[in-house]
Amino acid sequence: MARKPRHRAAPDIDPDALESFRSGLRRRYSDEQILDELRRCAGRAGRAPTMKEFGADPKTRVHPQTVVERFGTWNAAQRAAGLVPRRFATREELLAVLRAVGDELGRAPTARDLDRRRGSLPSKSLYWNTFGSLSNALREAGYDVATREERLGRAVERGAALARELGRLPKFADWAEARRGEPESTGMLTAWQVYGLFEERRGAWTAFQFLVRERLLAEGVEVRRDGTLC
Repeated sequence: MARKPRHRAAPDIDPDALESFRSGLRRRYSDEQILDELRRCAGRAGRAPTMKEFGADPKTRVHPQTVVERFGTWNAAQRAAGLVPRRFATREELLAVLRAVGDELGRAPTARDLDRRRGSLPSKSLYWNTFGSLSNALREAGYDVATREERLGRAVERGAALARELGRLPKFADWAEARRGEPESTGMLTAWQVYGLFEERRGAWTAFQFLVRERLLAEGVEVRRDGTLC
């Protein structure tokens, strides 16, 4: 019968001595050195890194757990490094991001702007969950955001101008095509955003065309029953 290998008993470890040893290892890096590691990792990743991303970065010299042990939580460390946590940002941090993006763009940020920076900025869904809507967040950040009535009025005005160009009331596809060629700074709504201005979505586009027609008639432009302009 084969003899089972003998296992040596684990030596008793003095917990105080062990903690002193661990503390010495952690203190090989100062707080600022750890924060610099976080900042450099964020610069390489283009966003605030998660613990997993930080640990997988071959250029980092600090273990993620060391960061957590030093600062209490991963998010606390990111904030100390001047980074914005992507999932658990505070209201003020989210507002500060909007202001920074707005300063860069020279205008109020849009949902499309956030989508283009997905991964490097908090998601637009986080803004909606925190503030109820992106518009609410923008207002709280200090931007002059148009009300629903103002947005509809601007859309109708743009629709009337587009109708003159086309010689008829604009269709959904006409609007989508016009917006693709429109500079971002004009703030022209997407066709689906126009839909969203009407509580009853069914038939929303024809309701929009009706308002455009009324605007044209008020301006002295005749509109035939088929939607063409005289």
